[in-house]
Amino acid sequence: MLKWFSLSGIFTEIKRIRWPKADELQHSTLVVIIFIVFFGIFFVFSEAAIAFFLRMIGIGV
Repeated sequence: MLKWFSLSGIFTEIKRIRWPKADELQHSTLVVIIFIVFFGIFFVFSEAAIAFFLRMIGIGV
């Protein structure tokens, strides 16, 4: 059996984890939220542009 695949090995690995500090966590969260908002806006505009062009060529409703 592998050494780390035991209860003591799992606890040893958990102790090695470097948990982010509060300011790192806030920064990462802000980056993710900005990323999500940016791509949300991008996809809304992309869909609107595609729908516009499809209406221009007579395919859209």
